[in-house]
Amino acid sequence: MPQRRGSDFAGLSVAIVTPFADGEVDYDRLKQQIEFQIEAGTRCIVPVGTTGESPTLTHDEHERVIAETIQCVAGRVKVMAGTGSNSTAEALRLTKRAANEGADATLQVAPYYNKPTQEGFFQHFKAVADAVDIPVCVYNIPGRTGKEIDVSTIQRLAELPGITMVKEATGKLDQCSAIVGTTDLTVLCGDDTLTLPMMSVGAEGVVSVAGNLVPSDLIKMVNAAAAGDYAKAQQMHHQLFALCSNMLGLATNPIPVKAAMRMVGRDTGELRLPMTPLDEASEAKLQQTILAYGLASAAAV
Repeated sequence: MPQRRGSDFAGLSVAIVTPFADGEVDYDRLKQQIEFQIEAGTRCIVPVGTTGESPTLTHDEHERVIAETIQCVAGRVKVMAGTGSNSTAEALRLTKRAANEGADATLQVAPYYNKPTQEGFFQHFKAVADAVDIPVCVYNIPGRTGKEIDVSTIQRLAELPGITMVKEATGKLDQCSAIVGTTDLTVLCGDDTLTLPMMSVGAEGVVSVAGNLVPSDLIKMVNAAAAGDYAKAQQMHHQLFALCSNMLGLATNPIPVKAAMRMVGRDTGELRLPMTPLDEASEAKLQQTILAYGLASAAAV
């Protein structure tokens, strides 16, 4: 297997939540959550992705969350800034700003809503990769964006030196296999429950939602899989499965993870419209899952 260009981002990356207090971004709590991740051993912090509620942040907030994250991290771990957009000009502006701030890489979601052709995808990502010196992670999540980036397009993108990674969130193991088998890109899983299956065919890590809660356990699973200890990795996968499944299955991300963070006393759980809290039944199910996992629920104390 060839050496993969983005392998320095292997392991656990955590797509951190953006904490709010009374409608405003809570930068003090953001720093606390970053310190929690660094102490746990997380390899890379990913601010203002889907989990960070980037669609409802203002442009100023978006840029400040990235800047505050980079300053707080201070080189101790990597920062992959979420700077994608459905407007290429906007993606360029955000990405250049993040690069100038000191981001180590950029997470570039496929342009959403306007549904470009495959050539449009290629030209969009090429424009970003040509504009900055930091590595680009192409984020393929058709359930959010309305259109999938084809494997053939990713193979074309792999020929560009600035494109080094793919965050694979199509939910298709075959898609991961095809990318790993035909390119030298590093594949990072974009669905927590599929981390081990994807790593079994050559993915090198995960950009995790559940990592907001249990980064240490996810690191154990990812490290075991990377070392070829699949008995240990399977044990961790099954231990984590219900929790990871709830994070993406009870409601749209980040509604469940924000609720879970509130339950364990690490966030207010506050969301911005149009995101709304879990309903009563889902809240009860999530609390049961958290207690069964062994996490102390502030709501139950």
